[in-house]
Order: sequence, then structure tokens, then C-alpha cells
Amino acid sequence: MARAPAKKRAPKSAAKPKVAAARHAVSRLQRSKAPKKAPAKSKKTSIAPATNTQRRALPRAVGMDAGKTGRRLTAIPTNAAAINTQIRKYGKNVVARSRYLALNNPYAAMAKEEYVSALVGSGIKPSPLIKDSAIREELSRVWRLSTDEMDADGLSDLYGMQATIASEMFEAGECFVRFRSRLSTDGLIVPMQLQLLPSEMLDTGHNEVLPNGGRIECGIEFSPIGQRVAYWFYKQHPGEYDVSAAVSVSGQKTRVPAEQVMHLFRPVRAGQIRGIPHTLAGMVTLAMLDLYDDAELERKRVAALFGAFVTRQPGSDEENPFASTATDDVDGSTDFSLEPGAVVDLAAGQDIKFAEPADVGATYEPFQYRALLRAAAGFGTTYAGMTGDLRMTSYGSIRAGLVGFRRRIEAQQHHVMIFQFCRLVWRLWFDTAVLNVAFKTFAALDYVADPLKYRDVKWITPKWEWIDPLKDRQAEKLAVDAGFKSRSDVIEAEGYDPEEVDGRIKADQDRAAGLGISFIQLSSSIVVAPDDGEGFGTDQTDVAPAAPGVTNE
Repeated sequence: MARAPAKKRAPKSAAKPKVAAARHAVSRLQRSKAPKKAPAKSKKTSIAPATNTQRRALPRAVGMDAGKTGRRLTAIPTNAAAINTQIRKYGKNVVARSRYLALNNPYAAMAKEEYVSALVGSGIKPSPLIKDSAIREELSRVWRLSTDEMDADGLSDLYGMQATIASEMFEAGECFVRFRSRLSTDGLIVPMQLQLLPSEMLDTGHNEVLPNGGRIECGIEFSPIGQRVAYWFYKQHPGEYDVSAAVSVSGQKTRVPAEQVMHLFRPVRAGQIRGIPHTLAGMVTLAMLDLYDDAELERKRVAALFGAFVTRQPGSDEENPFASTATDDVDGSTDFSLEPGAVVDLAAGQDIKFAEPADVGATYEPFQYRALLRAAAGFGTTYAGMTGDLRMTSYGSIRAGLVGFRRRIEAQQHHVMIFQFCRLVWRLWFDTAVLNVAFKTFAALDYVADPLKYRDVKWITPKWEWIDPLKDRQAEKLAVDAGFKSRSDVIEAEGYDPEEVDGRIKADQDRAAGLGISFIQLSSSIVVAPDDGEGFGTDQTDVAPAAPGVTNE
């Protein structure tokens, strides 16, 4: 009987992978179904530090460089102190240093004059807008006469007081004006005057909380809702020397109601209650430059003294016939001072050595120029106006610089001088004049019924002078002829009252007609071509061909 053939067995190497894979699958399934054990509390898991490769893979944090505290910005403070806190802490020192520079530094003094002349000039004057010509003429006449009597100190008229206020604002950043009511028997046209008080008269260190819920901050009293109630002024300037110790009022203060005080300053931050000097940003630069100039001037002075010194050996009796011997003191020391061309005979064994600092040479002018540019920018004035240096100035460049300066000054004219001073003075003067029957063309009852009708006024700022008046005249005339501008706007821009100008023109024409005088008036104007920027003024090449029938001769 034949045996059945035996089955071939699969090799072990082929069965093992399948069995192993199945066992691993079962094991994973069991582990996933089994409940997980909570890790022991005593054990702590540690995270291995990231490798360099992992660090490079992380995204880099993006932030504001100006807010970081790296090495480059350590000199710039990061505290957010309020502006009033800084005024309380540094205000006195800043004002004292600003006044010193404005008085002793020639550049600061010139910058102040430039600022004052641009801000107020010969005065910011009112132009009444009431339609009744008789009332308007009387208002202008009474105001013109009253301005000569408004200064309580009797030193200037109202427009001179405006210049003093502008000077105080430049040096100290603020000025106080107190309204002083006078008696009708004092002989004034309108019984009122104004008293100017400097910044130092209001103590920045006077700060307290009042029982009624209000507060006094930097010398200004506020109500519980933040309104200005009063000002606590010194009775005597804190820097004034006592004239008489027996009647001295040094340190004493008086409370003045807020409705009697005008506080003029330019607020540069929200919530600011006191002014800061206009010199603040450029003060350090100009002060350091002043010290540098003094040192350089002294170095040049010593270098120009070409002195000669003669030394002798000990025991020598030889005299120097052409030298002045230094004076000997009792203790044997010799004192002398350098003088131009001096020849000093030194004692035996004496010698003199001088320091030899390096000459600044060609770097002095560029350094001075950049430093003064920086200071002028901090003072808010132009470089040419502060220094008088017009060497590198052309017609186009100086006019472009004056345009920006003019815009800044015009903003302060309307936001500070007119709003904080002129407007309030006009209202106080009008009310006082009506109560004292200073006007004859209308009654007090008419004014009380509609005060805005009578007080409506437009303030005329000083005229701006340009480099080439001919070109500006032609430009204004073209604008008026084309209907882009009125004659009144042109006249007011020059600092005059249009109705007063027209009245004087009419009076001149009537007088000339009565005398039989006639004047030649051209029927067309000269058209001026734009300046090429190479020079000032207008030459023959700038004049376009004349209109038909008119010669340029």
C-alpha cells in the first residue's frame, strides 16, 4: 500500500512575521481598553531643553522696538509721569534757566525778539462787525482811546502789553492778566485796567485737597467737577528782595477769583493746567553750546597773548633790562598775570608749562551751524531769524521756511492770544463801557437785549512782510481782479481796517478834488514772472511785455 505524500511545511521565517504582527495588534488593543493609571503626585515630569534645531524652527517674536529696554534705549526714560506732575517737579528750575538764557545768551535773546515780533508785532487789533456805521465808528474811537489807559502799571498801551505777554510766554510758557475794576471818578474813559503777573507769582508747589471736595493744584483752585474757581497769587514776587522787613509780605498769598484772571499759555498735552517755556526743547543744546563757546573764546584769548618768559640760573646776578619783574609777596611767592606782549622775568629755578589743546580748525563752523539749527528747532524759530545768518539763503528757501513759521505763529495767534486774551478783554471792556454809559449811539437796554450784535468783532493780526513786495502786490491784485479774493481780505492781511482805509481814501480824493489835484492811475498792471531762485527782487528780465497801449518805461 502506498503512503500518501507528506505536506510541505512552511518555513519558520515566513510564519513568524505574521504571528508577531497579530500578537502586537492584540497587545495594542488590550492596552487601549485598559484603564489608564493616574501619574503619582510625587513624581515630576521634566521637559528636555530644546535643541538648536528646534530653536531655529520656533517663530521669532515681533514687537515694537521703541518699547523694548535694550542697550540702545537705556538713556530714554520709560516712565509715564503726567505733564502736571513734571511741571510741579521741574517747573521752577526750567523757568529760571529759560529766563537766564533769554537774558544772557544772544541767540536766545534774538529768538525771543523774533517770536514776539511775529506773534503780536505792533498789536492784534479789533475790527467791529456791526452794520451800523455810526455805532461802528464810535466803538473804534472809544476803543482806540481806551487802549492808552489799560495798563495798570502805566508803562505801555494794550498792544505793548501784548508784546510783554508774548515775551513771558516765550520765557516762562505762560502769563497771568488780572482784571482790575476802577472807580468812575478815576478819570478813565472806561474805568478798567489790566495787571500783568509773571509765572512765578503762582506757586507750582501749592497743592492741597479742600474740604468741599475741590483741590488746589499748582496754585490753581478747582471745584469738585474740575472747573477753575480761583488763583492763589503771592502778594510779592518770591524772588524780590524785601524792601522793608517790617512791612514785608514775602510768602503771603491772596485768593483771586477766576473770573478776574486770564491765564495765557499754549497747552501741548491734554489735561495740562500750567504752561511750559517755549525754549524747553532747545534749552540744553543752547546752554551747552554757550559753555563751549566761552571755553573756545578763552582758549583763543590765551593763545593770542604771545608772552615771553626769561629764566636764570640760581645765583646769577644778571638782570633782564626789558622785562618787568614779577611782584614778590612776603612769603617769597611770585604772582603775575598774562598781558598782551608781556615779558615776565621769572625767579631762579622757576618754569612755566602751558596746556596745548588741539585747535578745532575747520570743524568749528559746521558744528556751530548744526548746533544752532538744533536749538532753533527747539525754540520754534527759524535759523536765520535766531542767528541773523543769511549766507546760505536764497529767495525760495527763505520764503519756504517763513511759510512754515508763519503757519505755526498764526495758530498761536488765534488759539492763544485771541482766544485767551483779546476776546475776553473785548467782552470785559464792552460790558464796563456800557455800564458807565461810554457810548452815545445806542442805549444800555439795546445792548442787554442783544449783546452779541454789538460785540461781534474780527481780530486783525499784524501784517507779514515778504522778501519781494512787488511780486506779492501783483499776486494779490490778480486774485482780487479774478474774484478769488476780496479787497477787505487784502487790507486786513496788512493789519488795517478796510472801512477805515476806504474812508481815508475817500477823504483824500475829496480833498484832492477840492484843490484841483489829479493823479495818474494805470489801467493795467505789470505782470511779474516767477523768480528763478537765484536772487532777491525783480530785474528787467522778470517783467513780462506790457499790455497794449502801456509801456514799461
